[in-house]
Amino acid sequence: MTEQYYLGIDIGSITGKVAIINQDHQLIDRVYLRTEGQPIVCIKKALKEILDRQGALPIAGAATTGSGRKLIQTIVGADIARDEITAHAVAAIDYCPEVQTVIDIGGQDSKLILIRNQLVVDFAMNSICAAGTGSFLDKLGDQLGVTIDEFGSCAICSSKPASISGRCTVFAESDIITKKNYGYKKEDILMGLCYRLVENYKTNLGRGKKIKSPILFQGGVAKNQGIVKAFSEILAEELNGDQLIIPENHDVMGAIGAAILAQEEMELRQVQTKRFTSSFLGWEIPNIDYQTSSFQCDHCENLCEILEIIREGEVIGRWGGKCSRWDIKQER
Repeated sequence: MTEQYYLGIDIGSITGKVAIINQDHQLIDRVYLRTEGQPIVCIKKALKEILDRQGALPIAGAATTGSGRKLIQTIVGADIARDEITAHAVAAIDYCPEVQTVIDIGGQDSKLILIRNQLVVDFAMNSICAAGTGSFLDKLGDQLGVTIDEFGSCAICSSKPASISGRCTVFAESDIITKKNYGYKKEDILMGLCYRLVENYKTNLGRGKKIKSPILFQGGVAKNQGIVKAFSEILAEELNGDQLIIPENHDVMGAIGAAILAQEEMELRQVQTKRFTSSFLGWEIPNIDYQTSSFQCDHCENLCEILEIIREGEVIGRWGGKCSRWDIKQER
């Protein structure tokens, strides 16, 4: 049997992740990039990196997830688009079948997923307040002249973490300025921020939830040693002597989950309809010209702003309307 490859894309507001797996769920290649406000450019660049390393692998199925999943589904011709909770849960279960809790912290949102017997039974998501997300660390680290890549290794050196007040980024920022003026060590403030983020996470997402071990910590923030230490200590009771599990490819778990979902979808289609061909547009995507434009619909009092995606002169997608007037029907 010819080896089958599946593509998963996780596109958020700050980063874009791409993963390719084979039919045995082995990771063939992966890319993690910042979107820099240009998600289409980001994904084109990611696909080009994989193409340069692997050649034009035959893709049997493709899926997208993340806040920009519908946009990128249209751009790459993905077979399906799935929500982040499903994608992260699927990847976690594939990595650790016994998993009962998934912690995921991204740049602009954070998620808590409860799993029992390999089924999602509850979840919570924070997409409004930044105080439990990676941007909380990114922004406040800037106050101390520390990049996000340096944050964890510096914080872990703290011997006396500072107590950072406030569950809001604005209040925490004010407290940091005060502590800097009082001469607190940089590493003590950074580690204090780690504890504050974890406390915010547990308060905002974990309230009323039964967190149980094994606990997987995934997402880009899982590489921050300070955050891992803070979670390990604050969730000590829930861990019950176990270690917090950090998957090797924690930062692209959403993309891996999307790729697994793509495989499941295409295998289901094979059984139901005998349809074998993916709608993935192929490895020429990095060379395709995509443009965006918008216009205001004056058909009713809503005055919706309609966003259009144009591929080489052809409108391939529209978003923003409160009705279906401007929708473009596409076969999947």
